[in-house]
Amino acid sequence: MSPSLAEPRVLVPLQLEPQAEPALGARLHALGGATMGTTWRVLALAGLAQPAAWAPAIDACLRLVIEQMSTWLADSALSRFNAAPAGSWHALPDELMGVLDCALRVAAASDGAFDPAAGALVDLWGFGPGPQRFDAPGFTAPDAAACAAALAHGGWRRLRVDGARVLQPGGLRLDFSGIAKGYAVDLVADTLRALGVRHCLVEIGGELRGHGLKPDAQPWWVDLETPPDIAASPALPATRLALHGLSVATSGDYRRFFTAADGRRHAHTIDPRSGRPVAHAPASVSVVHAQCMWADAWSTALTVLGPDDGLALARRERIAARWLVRRADGGVDERLSPALLELAQ
Repeated sequence: MSPSLAEPRVLVPLQLEPQAEPALGARLHALGGATMGTTWRVLALAGLAQPAAWAPAIDACLRLVIEQMSTWLADSALSRFNAAPAGSWHALPDELMGVLDCALRVAAASDGAFDPAAGALVDLWGFGPGPQRFDAPGFTAPDAAACAAALAHGGWRRLRVDGARVLQPGGLRLDFSGIAKGYAVDLVADTLRALGVRHCLVEIGGELRGHGLKPDAQPWWVDLETPPDIAASPALPATRLALHGLSVATSGDYRRFFTAADGRRHAHTIDPRSGRPVAHAPASVSVVHAQCMWADAWSTALTVLGPDDGLALARRERIAARWLVRRADGGVDERLSPALLELAQ
């Protein structure tokens, strides 16, 4: 738990999953590895012998996400769509279409603050697989003309979807970096549950989903992620969440960023409406949701919107969210949505 003099806050689900406590003699098993440029981890309960089917099933889930949704893999389904000629229709895999449907719903609800068709902007600012990387020596921020050109080629409103087919209007590049990790967490968790694993915690790159209980019959307790530079703030309460049928995802300005020649730090989160990194990004935004895919997408959208507009959206959509916002005097402000406050019982 983060060191804090403020009274700790505890968040619990409004409804409990209808399942029994861990079986007598159940043992905690841990698996992990690397994927999608980050790491993954699974904690799960089973008998004395670790089920042999877990590792290959998890590997198959992660490979599916990469093969369908990676912009770093040249022959992924997403990359093939991005490289397709203008006016061509494409039948995309069911899993990819499900993620695209969620992404477009968040795009519409946030009026474009989240945009799965902003791949050209992501690459322009050096956060994608393009030749210019934000962390490479000599990288310079693109000018207004370059941003305008990338904006002209993107935009979720240019997409046309007909059932399982999507039209490539020309030059549009999908990018699922703000939602794919969350979907991968859901896919792994659902796959394990289909194998009979009723008690598990799944984490990929800091995005988590939990089901059931630990061996001591306690839920999977996790602390909402806090940026390292403000984690010790005495005014900030540690917020502990019971991941019992819930997921949590966090976006922040401390994970990936670059410092421009003028000394300004640019967050990796691009505002797809302006074509530039979010100017005054919150230190972090955490979202709690039943599905990690939705938590991942909403946390990105609420980061772009900021605490004022984001809170209005969270009220309207009943999103459980927490913002941490740096003040000019070096302090930090915390904003909580009504749906998150409902969990603080």
